[in-house]
Amino acid sequence: MTERTALHGDRPPRPSPARAARRGDGFWDRLDTAQRTALRETARPRLFQPRAPLCYQGDESDHIIIIEAGWAKVTSATAGGHEVVLAVRGPGDLVCESAVLGSRERSATVTALGPVRALVVPAARFTGFLDAHPGVWLLVSGTFVRRLDDAGRRLQAHVAATGAQRLALLLAELAELSARHGPPGPGGRIDIAPPLSQEELGSWTDASRETVARALHRLRRRGLVSTGWRRITVVDPAGLRAFAAGRAD
Repeated sequence: MTERTALHGDRPPRPSPARAARRGDGFWDRLDTAQRTALRETARPRLFQPRAPLCYQGDESDHIIIIEAGWAKVTSATAGGHEVVLAVRGPGDLVCESAVLGSRERSATVTALGPVRALVVPAARFTGFLDAHPGVWLLVSGTFVRRLDDAGRRLQAHVAATGAQRLALLLAELAELSARHGPPGPGGRIDIAPPLSQEELGSWTDASRETVARALHRLRRRGLVSTGWRRITVVDPAGLRAFAAGRAD
Protein backbone atom coordinates (compact mmCIF):
# COMPACT_ATOMS: atom_id res chain seq x y z
CA MET A 1 0.00 0.00 0.00
CA THR A 2 1.41 3.40 -0.96
CA GLU A 3 1.10 6.70 0.86
CA ARG A 4 -1.58 7.71 -1.65
CA THR A 5 -3.73 4.68 -0.79
CA ALA A 6 -3.17 4.64 2.98
CA LEU A 7 -6.30 4.48 5.05
CA HIS A 8 -8.02 7.80 5.60
CA GLY A 9 -10.72 6.99 8.10
CA ASP A 10 -9.01 4.57 10.47
CA ARG A 11 -7.62 5.90 13.70
CA PRO A 12 -5.45 3.79 16.00
CA PRO A 13 -5.88 4.37 19.73
CA ARG A 14 -4.48 7.68 20.91
CA PRO A 15 -1.62 7.45 23.41
CA SER A 16 -2.54 7.86 27.05
CA PRO A 17 -1.47 11.03 28.92
CA ALA A 18 1.19 9.01 30.74
CA ARG A 19 2.53 7.71 27.41
CA ALA A 20 2.57 11.23 25.96
CA ALA A 21 4.52 12.53 28.94
CA ARG A 22 7.31 10.08 28.16
CA ARG A 23 7.80 11.19 24.58
CA GLY A 24 11.32 11.69 23.30
CA ASP A 25 13.07 14.66 21.84
CA GLY A 26 12.05 14.47 18.18
CA PHE A 27 11.13 17.40 15.97
CA TRP A 28 7.47 17.47 17.09
CA ASP A 29 8.43 17.36 20.77
CA ARG A 30 10.57 20.49 20.38
CA LEU A 31 7.72 22.60 19.00
CA ASP A 32 5.66 24.75 21.34
CA THR A 33 1.88 24.47 21.56
CA ALA A 34 1.19 27.29 19.09
CA GLN A 35 3.61 25.85 16.53
CA ARG A 36 2.09 22.39 16.82
CA THR A 37 -1.40 23.79 16.34
CA ALA A 38 -0.37 25.78 13.28
CA LEU A 39 1.47 22.84 11.72
CA ARG A 40 -1.39 20.42 12.39
CA GLU A 41 -3.76 22.78 10.57
CA THR A 42 -1.67 22.38 7.40
CA ALA A 43 -1.52 18.57 7.64
CA ARG A 44 -3.57 15.53 6.65
CA PRO A 45 -3.65 12.67 9.19
CA ARG A 46 -2.77 9.27 7.73
CA LEU A 47 -2.47 5.72 8.97
CA PHE A 48 0.19 3.61 7.23
CA GLN A 49 -0.09 -0.15 7.51
CA PRO A 50 2.96 -2.33 8.30
CA ARG A 51 5.44 -2.46 5.38
CA ALA A 52 3.70 0.46 3.62
CA PRO A 53 6.11 3.07 2.19
CA LEU A 54 5.86 6.61 3.55
CA CYS A 55 8.01 7.81 0.64
CA TYR A 56 10.14 6.24 -2.09
CA GLN A 57 13.78 6.72 -2.99
CA GLY A 58 13.98 8.62 -6.28
CA ASP A 59 10.51 10.18 -6.04
CA GLU A 60 9.98 13.87 -6.66
CA SER A 61 9.43 15.96 -3.54
CA ASP A 62 5.85 16.81 -2.66
CA HIS A 63 5.36 16.31 1.10
CA ILE A 64 6.97 15.84 4.49
CA ILE A 65 5.75 13.52 7.22
CA ILE A 66 5.74 13.76 11.02
CA ILE A 67 5.36 10.44 12.81
CA GLU A 68 2.88 10.61 15.67
CA ALA A 69 2.93 6.94 16.67
CA GLY A 70 4.77 3.86 15.45
CA TRP A 71 8.17 3.17 13.90
CA ALA A 72 9.61 3.29 10.39
CA LYS A 73 12.92 2.30 8.82
CA VAL A 74 14.98 4.40 6.43
CA THR A 75 16.62 2.41 3.64
CA SER A 76 18.61 3.05 0.49
CA ALA A 77 18.92 0.75 -2.52
CA THR A 78 22.40 0.11 -3.91
CA ALA A 79 23.18 -0.07 -7.63
CA GLY A 80 22.88 -3.85 -7.35
CA GLY A 81 19.41 -3.62 -5.84
CA HIS A 82 20.48 -4.46 -2.26
CA GLU A 83 18.52 -2.69 0.47
CA VAL A 84 20.65 -1.04 3.17
CA VAL A 85 19.08 0.04 6.46
CA LEU A 86 20.28 3.53 7.39
CA ALA A 87 18.16 4.48 10.41
CA VAL A 88 14.87 4.10 12.23
CA ARG A 89 12.45 6.92 12.99
CA GLY A 90 9.77 6.99 15.66
CA PRO A 91 7.21 9.16 17.45
CA GLY A 92 7.89 12.86 17.01
CA ASP A 93 10.35 12.43 14.14
CA LEU A 94 10.31 14.38 10.89
CA VAL A 95 10.80 12.14 7.82
CA CYS A 96 10.87 12.50 4.03
CA GLU A 97 12.01 16.09 4.58
CA SER A 98 15.45 16.45 3.00
CA ALA A 99 14.21 16.22 -0.58
CA VAL A 100 11.53 18.88 0.00
CA LEU A 101 13.95 21.33 1.58
CA GLY A 102 16.67 20.57 -0.97
CA SER A 103 14.36 20.55 -4.03
CA ARG A 104 15.70 17.22 -5.29
CA GLU A 105 14.69 13.60 -5.60
CA ARG A 106 14.37 11.62 -2.39
CA SER A 107 17.59 9.86 -1.41
CA ALA A 108 15.97 7.08 0.65
CA THR A 109 12.81 5.04 1.16
CA VAL A 110 10.94 5.23 4.47
CA THR A 111 8.83 2.16 5.30
CA ALA A 112 6.49 1.48 8.22
CA LEU A 113 7.77 -1.29 10.51
CA GLY A 114 4.32 -1.57 12.10
CA PRO A 115 1.18 0.58 12.07
CA VAL A 116 2.26 4.22 11.80
CA ARG A 117 0.03 7.20 12.51
CA ALA A 118 1.39 10.35 10.93
CA LEU A 119 0.76 13.90 9.75
CA VAL A 120 1.39 14.46 6.03
CA VAL A 121 2.18 18.06 5.09
CA PRO A 122 2.43 19.21 1.43
CA ALA A 123 5.81 20.79 0.67
CA ALA A 124 4.46 24.25 -0.09
CA ARG A 125 2.48 24.33 3.15
CA PHE A 126 5.48 23.19 5.16
CA THR A 127 7.76 25.86 3.73
CA GLY A 128 4.99 28.39 4.33
CA PHE A 129 4.79 27.23 7.95
CA LEU A 130 8.57 27.65 8.30
CA ASP A 131 8.39 31.17 6.85
CA ALA A 132 5.68 32.05 9.38
CA HIS A 133 7.67 30.47 12.24
CA PRO A 134 11.33 31.21 11.42
CA GLY A 135 12.54 29.81 14.73
CA VAL A 136 11.52 26.33 13.58
CA TRP A 137 14.16 26.48 10.84
CA LEU A 138 16.73 26.01 13.64
CA LEU A 139 14.93 22.85 14.76
CA VAL A 140 14.98 21.48 11.22
CA SER A 141 18.68 22.25 10.76
CA GLY A 142 19.39 20.77 14.19
CA THR A 143 17.67 17.58 13.08
CA PHE A 144 19.99 17.38 10.07
CA VAL A 145 23.10 17.98 12.21
CA ARG A 146 22.19 15.30 14.76
CA ARG A 147 21.54 12.77 12.01
CA LEU A 148 24.88 13.53 10.36
CA ASP A 149 26.63 13.15 13.71
CA ASP A 150 24.91 9.80 14.29
CA ALA A 151 25.95 8.59 10.84
CA GLY A 152 29.52 9.70 11.46
CA ARG A 153 29.77 7.86 14.78
CA ARG A 154 28.34 4.71 13.24
CA LEU A 155 30.82 4.89 10.36
CA GLN A 156 33.70 5.12 12.82
CA ALA A 157 32.36 2.09 14.68
CA HIS A 158 32.12 0.10 11.44
CA VAL A 159 35.79 0.77 10.75
CA ALA A 160 37.13 0.04 14.24
CA ALA A 161 34.82 -2.60 15.73
CA THR A 162 34.08 -6.28 15.20
CA GLY A 163 30.67 -7.42 13.96
CA ALA A 164 29.55 -8.30 17.50
CA GLN A 165 30.73 -4.92 18.81
CA ARG A 166 28.91 -3.07 16.02
CA LEU A 167 25.71 -4.91 16.86
CA ALA A 168 26.17 -4.20 20.57
CA LEU A 169 26.63 -0.50 19.86
CA LEU A 170 23.53 -0.41 17.67
CA LEU A 171 21.45 -2.23 20.29
CA ALA A 172 22.69 0.13 23.00
CA GLU A 173 21.69 3.14 20.89
CA LEU A 174 18.30 1.61 20.08
CA ALA A 175 17.78 0.94 23.80
CA GLU A 176 18.47 4.59 24.60
CA LEU A 177 16.05 5.65 21.86
CA SER A 178 13.39 3.25 23.15
CA ALA A 179 13.80 4.49 26.73
CA ARG A 180 12.73 7.97 25.60
CA HIS A 181 9.31 6.57 24.72
CA GLY A 182 8.69 4.19 27.62
CA PRO A 183 10.08 3.49 31.08
CA PRO A 184 12.66 0.74 31.67
CA GLY A 185 11.45 -2.53 33.10
CA PRO A 186 12.55 -4.27 36.31
CA GLY A 187 16.28 -4.00 36.91
CA GLY A 188 16.66 -1.38 34.17
CA ARG A 189 15.78 -3.77 31.35
CA ILE A 190 14.83 -1.99 28.12
CA ASP A 191 12.69 -3.51 25.38
CA ILE A 192 13.87 -2.26 22.00
CA ALA A 193 10.78 -0.65 20.47
CA PRO A 194 11.47 -0.73 16.70
CA PRO A 195 10.53 -4.29 15.56
CA LEU A 196 13.63 -5.06 13.51
CA SER A 197 14.47 -8.48 12.11
CA GLN A 198 17.93 -10.05 12.26
CA GLU A 199 18.28 -9.40 8.54
CA GLU A 200 17.52 -5.69 9.06
CA LEU A 201 19.98 -5.49 11.96
CA GLY A 202 22.59 -7.13 9.75
CA SER A 203 21.97 -4.68 6.93
CA TRP A 204 22.36 -1.78 9.36
CA THR A 205 25.63 -3.10 10.81
CA ASP A 206 27.06 -4.39 7.51
CA ALA A 207 26.89 -8.00 8.68
CA SER A 208 25.22 -11.17 7.47
CA ARG A 209 22.15 -12.60 9.17
CA GLU A 210 24.32 -15.48 10.39
CA THR A 211 26.81 -13.04 11.94
CA VAL A 212 23.97 -11.27 13.74
CA ALA A 213 22.62 -14.59 15.04
CA ARG A 214 26.06 -15.57 16.38
CA ALA A 215 26.55 -12.14 17.94
CA LEU A 216 23.14 -12.26 19.65
CA HIS A 217 24.00 -15.72 21.00
CA ARG A 218 27.24 -14.31 22.41
CA LEU A 219 25.44 -11.34 23.99
CA ARG A 220 22.80 -13.64 25.49
CA ARG A 221 25.47 -15.89 27.06
CA ARG A 222 27.00 -12.82 28.69
CA GLY A 223 23.62 -11.84 30.11
CA LEU A 224 23.54 -8.57 28.17
CA VAL A 225 20.39 -9.20 26.12
CA SER A 226 17.44 -11.57 25.85
CA THR A 227 15.61 -12.26 22.61
CA GLY A 228 12.35 -13.54 21.17
CA TRP A 229 10.47 -13.30 17.85
CA ARG A 230 11.31 -9.80 16.56
CA ARG A 231 11.94 -8.84 20.17
CA ILE A 232 15.21 -7.87 21.83
CA THR A 233 15.50 -6.77 25.44
CA VAL A 234 18.67 -5.10 26.69
CA VAL A 235 19.18 -6.63 30.13
CA ASP A 236 22.38 -4.78 31.06
CA PRO A 237 22.67 -1.43 29.22
CA ALA A 238 25.97 -0.45 30.87
CA GLY A 239 27.48 -3.87 30.20
CA LEU A 240 26.35 -3.72 26.57
CA ARG A 241 28.04 -0.34 26.15
CA ALA A 242 31.23 -1.72 27.70
CA PHE A 243 31.17 -4.71 25.34
CA ALA A 244 30.66 -2.41 22.33
CA ALA A 245 33.67 -0.34 23.42
CA GLY A 246 35.85 -3.41 23.90
CA ARG A 247 35.94 -3.03 27.68
CA ALA A 248 34.19 -6.30 28.51
CA ASP A 249 36.03 -9.01 30.44
